[in-house]
Amino acid sequence: MSGDIEKAAAARLSVWSNSSLVSLKLVVGVLMGSVGVLSEALHSGIDLVAAIIARYSVKRSAEPADRDHQYGHGKFENMSGFVEGALIFAVAAIIVFEASRRLLSMTEVEYVPAGMAVMAVSTVVNICVSRRLFDVAKRTDSLALEADACHLRTDVWTSAGVFVALGIIQVTGWQYVDPIVAMVVAGLIIRAAYSITTRSADGLLDRTLPEEEMRIVKEVLIKHEMHFVDWHRLRSRKTGSERQLDLHVTVPSAMSVSESHDLVETMEGEIHRKLPRSTIVIHVEPCEKDCETCRIAESERASRKCK
Repeated sequence: MSGDIEKAAAARLSVWSNSSLVSLKLVVGVLMGSVGVLSEALHSGIDLVAAIIARYSVKRSAEPADRDHQYGHGKFENMSGFVEGALIFAVAAIIVFEASRRLLSMTEVEYVPAGMAVMAVSTVVNICVSRRLFDVAKRTDSLALEADACHLRTDVWTSAGVFVALGIIQVTGWQYVDPIVAMVVAGLIIRAAYSITTRSADGLLDRTLPEEEMRIVKEVLIKHEMHFVDWHRLRSRKTGSERQLDLHVTVPSAMSVSESHDLVETMEGEIHRKLPRSTIVIHVEPCEKDCETCRIAESERASRKCK
């Protein structure tokens, strides 16, 4: 299965699982009058919206470059992650408001065992689906799927928290536990939203690649530095799952176009093998002076010819 097909299949799985959980939590939450369960229904509802957005962005990001988008459509994934993060912030605000109101009114929670059963089912389903999404996101480097998986992973912990709260209510009758746990749920949601939003914004603002990946690029350049004079203006960014790099390389003035092209092709190939889904552009410049580095590079070039 190709990466794009696998991402689309994972996105569809998320949509279907969230659709089922939203319906189940909403019905049981209304019957129970539990703000904890209703907050979980709202959380899963946002997860469903996020899953739909992720599915759309995965589909669009896979489209090849065209006249209007000459660098491809990878940033659809960054936009997806940013929108999903904003949605989670909105959900957290609603949960806090409703929990505060319920804490003051102390509405009694009913049908507690049914709510516990729903939370248990939700936890198990989201563990399975989030693991699948994280696995596909890691293999395909998909920010949209990773954001969706983070939503579901947060849902795992919040569902488990509501399950425990309902268990406490069932045993002790302490009704105030329900809105308090809902507020804790909101706190966890805000934390996840902040992480997703900042990472998505990095891609939208063309932040450079992580230091570890830049180190790999520099190692390739250092490996071949005896064949050129210097390199400069190294730039990088990430668009969805696609890495984009460009730099300038100064070569000895005596080096032919064919030789400089072969050198650049070799370096680009090595970088691409170590950093898949990369687009590398290396601009070649002739050295304007007869420096010691030029003489060493020219000597090395002549030595390779003799061999």
